Formats: sequence, C-alpha cells, structure tokens
Amino acid sequence: MRQAKILGFSDFQIARFVLKATGNMEKENLAVRAHRKALNILPAVKRINTIASEHPELTNYLYMTYATTGYDVNYYKNEKSVVVLGSGAYRIGSSVEFDWCSVNAVQTARKLGYKSIMINYNPETVSTDYDMCDRLYFDELSFERVLDVIDLEQPGGVIVSVGGQIPNNLAMKLHRQSVPVLGTSPLSIDRAENRHKFSAMLDQLGIDQPAWKELTSLEDMEEFVNKVGYPVLVRPSYVLSGAAMNVCYNEDELKEFLQMAKEVSKEYPVVVSQFMQETKEIEFDAVAQNGEVVEYAISEHIEYAGVHSGDATLVLPAQKIYFETARRIKKIGRRIAKELNISGPFNMQFLAKNNEVKVIECNLRASRSFPFVSKVLKRNFIETATRIMLGAPYSQPDKSAFDIDWIGVKASQFSFSRLHKADPVLGGRYVFNR
Repeated sequence: MRQAKILGFSDFQIARFVLKATGNMEKENLAVRAHRKALNILPAVKRINTIASEHPELTNYLYMTYATTGYDVNYYKNEKSVVVLGSGAYRIGSSVEFDWCSVNAVQTARKLGYKSIMINYNPETVSTDYDMCDRLYFDELSFERVLDVIDLEQPGGVIVSVGGQIPNNLAMKLHRQSVPVLGTSPLSIDRAENRHKFSAMLDQLGIDQPAWKELTSLEDMEEFVNKVGYPVLVRPSYVLSGAAMNVCYNEDELKEFLQMAKEVSKEYPVVVSQFMQETKEIEFDAVAQNGEVVEYAISEHIEYAGVHSGDATLVLPAQKIYFETARRIKKIGRRIAKELNISGPFNMQFLAKNNEVKVIECNLRASRSFPFVSKVLKRNFIETATRIMLGAPYSQPDKSAFDIDWIGVKASQFSFSRLHKADPVLGGRYVFNR
C-alpha cells in the first residue's frame, strides 16, 4: 500500500484494481481509504520553497506527498476556518471567471475573521497565489485529497459553490461523509444537477422546459426524435464548458455524439433534448438566502441559443427582450430558489421566443458570468453569497439593473484570425465541436 501511494496511485485506482469494481465505487474507494488509514499510511504536508537559498522563505504554499513523512505546518483544532475549493485546471478561458469567484470568497472570509484555506492547482490563477489566503494546498481537487485536507484542518465548513463544476461534483460525496458544506444543501445541488430530478421538479411547479428524454439506446431515441424532429441536443450531466455537449442534425451525428457523451461520464445518464432554433437565450444570475432571492441580474445573449453560455456575447441590462419575458424569468427564478431553499449563488439559463419562456438548467453555484454582472452592477455577488454562507450580515442592493446609466457587454476572444479558414460566426455546430 505504501509503495502504491508513493508511486502516485489514488485510493480510487487501488479500489478499482484490487476490489474489481463490484458496482459502488464510492464505497470501495472509502474502504481502501479506511484500510490505508488503519495502516497509518497518511500523506505528508510539505511546503513549496519559493526562494532558492540557504534560508528559504516560510510560506503557506503547501502540497501533499507520500514520498516522505511529517508536516511543515502546525495544525490546531477548533480554529475558526473555512475551506474554499477552487476551479482546478480548466481549458483556456474557463478558469479566470471562477478564479475571480474563489478569490473574492477567500478575501470575504478573511475580512470576517476566518482562517481561509484554498485547495486549487491551476498555476495561472490568482487563487493559487499563496498570499491570497492563510493556507494554500496546491493539490488536486479529488475526493480523496479534499478529505485529506479536511482531516487535518477540521474546518468549520467547506465552500463548493464558487469554483465551478469540479467542486460542485464533490458536494454529495462530502455530504455523505458528514463534511459541513456551507450554503445550499448538497441534496438541493443534486436535485438541480440530476436532470431527471430537476425535470420532475419543473413539472411539479408547472414550469415549462424543452422536451427531453433520458438515453438508454439509439433505438429508444427514434420515437423521441420523430416527435420533436432534428436538431437535438446531446448532453451528459455534471459537465462544464460544453464538454461532450453537441447539437445533432441527423442520425449519423447522433450516433457519433452519443458515444462521446458516454465517455465523458459513465456515472451519470446522458439526455437528449429538443434543440430550439432562432431562439434567444437569457441568463439569470442571482444570490439567495434561505430560498429568498436577495440580488439578481438578467442578461441576454446576442447569439441565438446553441452557443455555450460561457462563450456567448452577453449584454446587461438586457436590451431586446419583452418586459413580460423579464417578469416571467424573475418569477420563475424566485420560485425555483424557494423550492430548492438556495443559500448562496446560483445561475439559470432560459430560452425565450415569442414571449414564451422555457428553463434550460439551474446551477446552484457561481457561473462564468458572475464577475461580469458584479462589475456592471457594481455589486459583488460573490461577497454577498459568501457572507450569506458564513451567516454574516450583508448590504442590500440600493437600485435595480434598470436604474444604471450604462450597458455592459461581455465578449469572448477567439483566435479566428490565426486559424486558417475558420468561421468566425458562433453557432451550435461550430462552438460545440470546436
């Protein structure tokens, strides 16, 4: 066991090999962890030397390893501390927004007197600057490593809602290990992320959504596709940035993309949904406390729906939507926040056409548009959300988005001029397959 850990094998890999994967990988993973801890095989915590000299500077820049023993820092129980899970290493252009959210969460916690502990491993982000927090674990955002840090730090809670999809995926696993997840309950997070549960909730609330079907086989899809027609959208659960999410215009593309979606996440089902063309997409970014929305922003996409929301050109305040559409979006956002008892940040995406509004999805975490709406409205949404998650007072908005005297536009930057024969027009087919 010790040799395997020194060589870099995770508990998950050991469980998959030794226990032959009987079906519940999380249970088997934890069995290996318990056995390893019983053998007293625990990771050492070492400091990354930032100055090459005889007297290196003592920083809080930490990593874990099994190749040696001991701790370079002291651990004290019952400290007022909070762990923030960062964004990890996403693709270019995806990390910076979540990095802004992570840094603002850490800084808010420090202002409130908490010892802030960051776990993140993207070297190109501000949240991995060791002077941003009291302790930085430059390490992977895996279930195993997060539990290792929690065992040592014994924090008052963990914030999973500011780092994007990677920490969001850990919410239920941490909850099952009785780790205090701050803000919205992991049970609500799972209810929003699991498309079957979320769709059932929308039906219960009488909220419209695009037609969809849980995928079991290509044959099962024939009746659905015949009903709604092509194109259709293929997407797995628990992914970010459009990974394996594709628009299919015919049966051949459907076969190809279904296989891609299966490879991304075998643990969660793949769904195929109606893809509405020439339809406006609208973002609803908000912060709630105990199910009550305390501040929000409604932004519209310039491109039609089908361009990933992180890549689309965003305008705030929305300029070309009906007042009734905005009113319905706000009403639906409040109803879902109440139903899920949200405390913290959340993001919803809507389809709007001819004043009809349909819900695409709801993420109970910060989105890539949170920095944008915060800067345009001059209201730090993440600071408000962090204060709510830590039970601290926060300031109320003094005006709505309709009262500001400027318009904000967020546009992604692509290297179209450097790509031979690249089509600079963003659309479902181009963006999802890029």
